[in-house]
Amino acid sequence: MTAERTSQIEWRLELIQVPVADIDRAKAFYADQAGFVAEHDHQVSDELRFVQLTPPGSACSIALTSGAHQMAPGSLEGLQLVVADVEAAREELAARGVEVSDVQDFPWGRFVFFADPDGNRWAVQQIG
Repeated sequence: MTAERTSQIEWRLELIQVPVADIDRAKAFYADQAGFVAEHDHQVSDELRFVQLTPPGSACSIALTSGAHQMAPGSLEGLQLVVADVEAAREELAARGVEVSDVQDFPWGRFVFFADPDGNRWAVQQIG
């Protein structure tokens, strides 16, 4: 495949699995503290539960699942949210009880960082 060739298929990233040890604890963190919208919570079987949460304004959601994958809880890093005002985002997260870093300035944007109760690590970026 050459660089000039373009796909006619529209590829949309819409769901990312986030491995957690306790779905109820993680759901409470993401909904109550991080401010994500709880979209679905479905117990498929005794072994399989699916919880979908979406950051406000995002086309991509996260899924908290049990029995669906082999990823170790807390093993994700580099998950990234993009906001217009990182200082306002930091203030909101801190007000909701999230342990969030101070604002850090880099040549490629301004960032704050936080982790969920299992240690999955997030970056919040303001571009420009």
